Amino acid sequence: MDDDIAASLHRIAAALERLAPPTSAPPTFDGARIYRHDAQTGDYRVAPDFALPLGLLVGVERQKARLVETLSRFAVGAPSNHVLLWGVRGAGKSSLAKAVFMDVARNSPALRLVEVDSDAVTSLPSVFDLFRGRPERFVVLCDDLSFEEGAAAAKALKSALEGGVAGPPENVLFLATSNRRHLMPRAHTEAAGPMAAAEDTEEEVSVSDRFGAWIGFGPMDQAAYLTAVRGYAERFDLMTPDLERRALQWSRLRGARSGRVAWQFTRDLAGELGKTLPL
Repeated sequence: MDDDIAASLHRIAAALERLAPPTSAPPTFDGARIYRHDAQTGDYRVAPDFALPLGLLVGVERQKARLVETLSRFAVGAPSNHVLLWGVRGAGKSSLAKAVFMDVARNSPALRLVEVDSDAVTSLPSVFDLFRGRPERFVVLCDDLSFEEGAAAAKALKSALEGGVAGPPENVLFLATSNRRHLMPRAHTEAAGPMAAAEDTEEEVSVSDRFGAWIGFGPMDQAAYLTAVRGYAERFDLMTPDLERRALQWSRLRGARSGRVAWQFTRDLAGELGKTLPL
């Protein structure tokens, strides 16, 4: 009888073991420089190197120099602050973040970029804990960060940046882009009552104080816009006699002048001329 019970228990244990999800192997970061984090699965997926050279980003020389200095310090283990790139839409904040990373990483083999989605901010504490103590140095990029869901995401980000009782990981730098300096949604609601809304606002604004480096981006003037267009045209052999006139007409149709608009005009012109572009 005892043998029958033991055999039954053994079969049950074996069945449960087959049903249990496999233990995930620790991720490795030796196959690439850029990764995307999947909050649903916890995977870190290899992404291609960012192809746009840093030199092609014009009109943002001050911002470029400051970010290069910050990431260069971080790459060698010197004290450095988390970075918030904020300002007008289309200014090239995300492109600048990736282009600067690529520029610094070429001389820093341990540097890695991990991109996380803005709607997966609550996963950041576990992401930071995973990176703690590893030999690589991680720049964690969150593009278009804001707290549409209220204070919960803000608390998670604060927890990640502060690191709890263990303190923040020395080998992680958080880099976020946002159209808003204090990361708050434009339609910040007071449906829960003015006191609760005020508390949420304080929680969200306090997160922006955790960024020691605020790098702002203002509107692009016409001269900078045309400089960007000419830079792209020269780089990709797209020079035409009426280049500036067409570029200004394009910007008027879009109702804006920005690095994004200059690049979109360049893509359209390349398609018309039968040229190829890296992005």
